[in-house]
Amino acid sequence: MFGLSENAQQYLGRVKAFMTEHVYPVEAEILAEINSKHAHGNWREWQVPEQLANLKKQAQAAGLWNLFLPDARLGQGLSTSEYAPLAEQMGRSIIAPEIFNCNAPDTGNMEVLYHYGSDAQKKEWLEPLLRGEIRSVFGMTEPQVASSDATNMETRIIADGDDVVITGRKWWSTGLGHPNAKVAIVMGLTDPDADKHQRHSMVLVPLDAEGVTIERMLPVFGDYDAPYGHGEVSFNGVRVPKGNVIGKLGAGFAIAQGRLGPGRIHHCMRALGAAERSLEMMINRAMHRVAFGKPLLQLGDNATRIAKHRMAIDQARLYTMYTASVIDHQGVRAAASEIAGIKAVVPTVLQNVVDDAIQVHGGGGLSHDYVLTGFYAMARALRLADGPDEVHQAMVLRQEMKKYR
Repeated sequence: MFGLSENAQQYLGRVKAFMTEHVYPVEAEILAEINSKHAHGNWREWQVPEQLANLKKQAQAAGLWNLFLPDARLGQGLSTSEYAPLAEQMGRSIIAPEIFNCNAPDTGNMEVLYHYGSDAQKKEWLEPLLRGEIRSVFGMTEPQVASSDATNMETRIIADGDDVVITGRKWWSTGLGHPNAKVAIVMGLTDPDADKHQRHSMVLVPLDAEGVTIERMLPVFGDYDAPYGHGEVSFNGVRVPKGNVIGKLGAGFAIAQGRLGPGRIHHCMRALGAAERSLEMMINRAMHRVAFGKPLLQLGDNATRIAKHRMAIDQARLYTMYTASVIDHQGVRAAASEIAGIKAVVPTVLQNVVDDAIQVHGGGGLSHDYVLTGFYAMARALRLADGPDEVHQAMVLRQEMKKYR
């Protein structure tokens, strides 16, 4: 598959087998427990289901852990291209990424600490994240400004002696409701008079620091995505040591670009897995559900839609695998157009196929009896998360026009 190394093929086989043997059989039960116990915004009561916690231990014991990190000592040493089909397999289940310790926003935060963190920061935060002992949050989007333009950011990170002081408000901070969330990487404005790409900083803020207030969890189409949660959090004069600054003051924008590149491709890989499963569900339903004396496959244009989705998914996968190859051989910066392109393309491919899958499933497709509503929420949110479609399309245009100067 796409010239995967023997080592990567072996990991792919092991992930598939683990999903088949351990994840799919209990997926519905775990999701039902989450929906019944955590279908409210009172995040203080959220817990990780015991079955999910046990699956994490099994995956770790099996060596299927931290697969995203291209470091043979801390992860499994897989390249972006080698990790891509593994992430696609994980994307077939909403609960799978955390089971393998490969879930957002922790993967991106771990990569930030791995590439830019000090030794002390790695010891305090990266190591427990890699062990799966804690969870983390990424605070970038803000409620009062158009956060698709990061230069609009109003949260302040100001040096004061040996400390920095954080003041502002963030929302859609994924992972904020997780019972094991301990730290947030917060991005804010340090020097408004500097070059626009040198004004911002990133700092590690413990969630139990004085002045940190989790205001609320935010539902997506009525669901709270427990026990992870997308929340709103305020920082009221929060004071942390300067040693919590990642890299240096003013380096936040460069770090963000390094973080969001791999994060975006991971999202696309997982979305392809969700698209594949949605298509499988659509086909099975269309073949076996009968209306007006015929299988749904023979009614309307369902058959043509299936063919179109097959082609769209395969095209999106090739685009994603090509992007992974560019990252591996030329680096994230060289893949700017491709990363933006797949981020604009893949979530829409998922949204289209899952929408038709819901239609074929009728009223059941709108319920929690199937995973389709979760996949639809994922697709629609991804068209905004890490930048809206329009921003990525503008990036592709910008990169394309450079060729004609």
